[in-house]
Amino acid sequence: MATAKIKKGDTVVVLSGKDKGQTGTVMQVFPKDAKVLVEGVNVMTRHRKPTQANPQGGIDRTPAPMHISKVAIADPKDGKATRVRIEERDGKKVRVAVKSGETIDG
Repeated sequence: MATAKIKKGDTVVVLSGKDKGQTGTVMQVFPKDAKVLVEGVNVMTRHRKPTQANPQGGIDRTPAPMHISKVAIADPKDGKATRVRIEERDGKKVRVAVKSGETIDG
């Protein structure tokens, strides 16, 4: 499988599914499963019974991993979804947004 061009800390836009159009920051990448964990997107709820450790109980909301093909990097210029190209600039390989030509890496 080709290397994913999405890394931890990137701002991404959701392309499909119930959260289509939302943006969020990548918290974790799972390259073997081709999945990403995006903050505030694809949130699952779990109802917890009261226990000794958690006497209150309640509802836990945590983001679930989603497939990497459902997200695209947000363009640094306008925040819309863009593809990514890898170019060599100043002797370093950097990720470049295809739409605007802006560099994504520092």
